[in-house]
Amino acid sequence: MNILVLNCGSSSVKYKLIEIKANKVLAEGGVEKIGLPDAFIKFKLADGSKKIIELNISDHNGAIKSILDILTGAEFGCIKSFSEIDAVGHRVVHGGEKFNKSMLITDEVIAMIKECYGIAPLHNPVNMAGIDAITAVLPGVPQVAVFDTAFHQTMPAKAYMYALPYKYYSEDGVRRYGFHGTSHRYVSARVCEFLGVDPKQQKIVTCHVGNGGSITAVDGGKSVDTSMGLTPVEGLMMGTRCGDVDPGALTFLMQKHNLSAADMQGIINKKSGMAGFSEISSDMREIEAAVNNGDERAKLALDMYENRITKYIGAYAAEMGGIDIIVFTGGVGENQVGTRANVCRPLKFMGVEIDEAFNATIRGKEAVISTPESRVKVVVIPTDEEYMIARDTEAIVEGREIR
Repeated sequence: MNILVLNCGSSSVKYKLIEIKANKVLAEGGVEKIGLPDAFIKFKLADGSKKIIELNISDHNGAIKSILDILTGAEFGCIKSFSEIDAVGHRVVHGGEKFNKSMLITDEVIAMIKECYGIAPLHNPVNMAGIDAITAVLPGVPQVAVFDTAFHQTMPAKAYMYALPYKYYSEDGVRRYGFHGTSHRYVSARVCEFLGVDPKQQKIVTCHVGNGGSITAVDGGKSVDTSMGLTPVEGLMMGTRCGDVDPGALTFLMQKHNLSAADMQGIINKKSGMAGFSEISSDMREIEAAVNNGDERAKLALDMYENRITKYIGAYAAEMGGIDIIVFTGGVGENQVGTRANVCRPLKFMGVEIDEAFNATIRGKEAVISTPESRVKVVVIPTDEEYMIARDTEAIVEGREIR
């Protein structure tokens, strides 16, 4: 079964075509700068090199049509016709309380996705644009929605409720939902396979850290708490997002500088985090380079970034009453060896010991980086959200239960 996985952003569409039975990636790439004069599609060739082709497209329909043309084209294609695409899996960011698992897309499901526009105005409408585009270009092909928030629907109320007037929850749905759920679900299951342990017996903290980042407590295979909230702003310090901050500081700044809600939304989402504080970059490689060159602000920014991760791991270990495994994933978690070491050193009091020399050799591959004596296993597991989306899509189309 060939499954096309789509991840639609406001001006981009990432894609991966997967032959799921063989877990083989047939093609992958993405369209960027949709609606702009310099739009282009970038994709990987069979030899691993990348190809860029400029496009003239105005919307997601055009982007997805371009993707399908590349997939079936004589020069770069890997399939002969659209009929070889058996199903399409979509990443949908917000499912609210309506979805606790992936769903076959029907008119009813579409209506509920649209009901979540109010709490995910930057994400769900563009995810829906991808669904509409496939409906127009590939009518009749089954489509599945895989929700970032679904994995976290097992959180207890004490973890997801905010101490705001209750009416804002009952009337407006304001609560913690969490994100990166597909990634946390994948790595928490995969690490147990990798270590040969029963997930139902494990207390795991999964650290999906990159330009965006979140930490999740996974007890017995279920999410019981997570650092992101109603939106992806809460929690860790990120590339351009502020993470945890006193709400009173935000209202103070709004009043003092006459900022609108839209102004503040831009500040906390796009002008804060590593980029805003360091005034250098949101790219951790550039931050590390600045640290190595003696930049004190960059060093403080990195210390803040790593401290937040350590703090959440410790909090979730306490919340679960113990911890068996720490997992690092995401662009930083998989590749920034210094950050992994700095995050783990303060956790030695609870039995976390990493092999510093071996850790320094691990980038982008599965490995146990803790010492044999460590009471807590520390493991690097590269995430594979597209595989999870494809696997869910296959199961739903074939009428099987999602694992």
